[in-house]
Amino acid sequence: MRLIVGYQATPSGADGIALGATLARSLQASLDICLVLPQERPVPSKAPVEAAYDGILIDQATNWLDEALKLVPEDVEARTHLLFDESFAQGLLDATRSGACGTTHEHVDECDAYMIVVGAAGDGLLGRHSIGTVTSDLLHVAHVPLALAPRGYRHSPPQRIREITCAIGNRPGAAELTSAATDLSATAELPLRLLSLVSADERSASGAGGLAKAEDVLRTVQAGLPAGSEVQLTVAEGSGIEKAASSLDWHDGDVLMVGSSRLAQPHRLFLGSVAAKMLRVVPVPMIVVPREAGDE
Repeated sequence: MRLIVGYQATPSGADGIALGATLARSLQASLDICLVLPQERPVPSKAPVEAAYDGILIDQATNWLDEALKLVPEDVEARTHLLFDESFAQGLLDATRSGACGTTHEHVDECDAYMIVVGAAGDGLLGRHSIGTVTSDLLHVAHVPLALAPRGYRHSPPQRIREITCAIGNRPGAAELTSAATDLSATAELPLRLLSLVSADERSASGAGGLAKAEDVLRTVQAGLPAGSEVQLTVAEGSGIEKAASSLDWHDGDVLMVGSSRLAQPHRLFLGSVAAKMLRVVPVPMIVVPREAGDE
């Protein structure tokens, strides 16, 4: 299994590597650290000054990748790749496909990547998520899960993932999300917490039925899990989604998994309003899972 880390020579790039290393240990995976430069122009059309500038930029990017590799713990296998694309996000997406990085620094296993990992934008609050341009682009077009590291994650990353929290909406469905969560839980031998959030508006609209419905959905999801799965069911209440999410206990090593909005195209990501609200208050990494075709 391999994980793509979208790297820039910034603190958020270091946050992404730190989360990538934590995930890699937990999943027994390797890291492909990718830096994307603008698409190279055809050599015959280059003026001498342009060619010299491109050479300097490539040399600098190579040095940045060498520095990135030093951020990876010795017990985690990692490779670096310098890619070229007009879009940083598209360059990362292309790198997820088997053999897509074959022309870069080192050999890449012939298998599609399981996940893309990126850090938060640099203008967010410490310990919180902030969506930058690259992350925003990925959240609209990625066909694989996207792991987001909160700002400052590099300062004290846990060795491994402790527990997976999977946020389930208050209606049946989200088969791809629960499947991804249980697969990750089984692969890493981690406990799974199924979570449903109930806001005051939902509670007032349906009374106690709002809680009962949330609990019914969680039990329905639990019934479809593999036998022997270690699963905890949690319903969190608050005056709003942010308050409900903030009321939960979060620990070092926790990871939150959410599904794409129903507005997402099949096999693509689109962050819904509930997930976006959680993103603002949850202090742990978030993994967004693409919607499958036919997943209602």
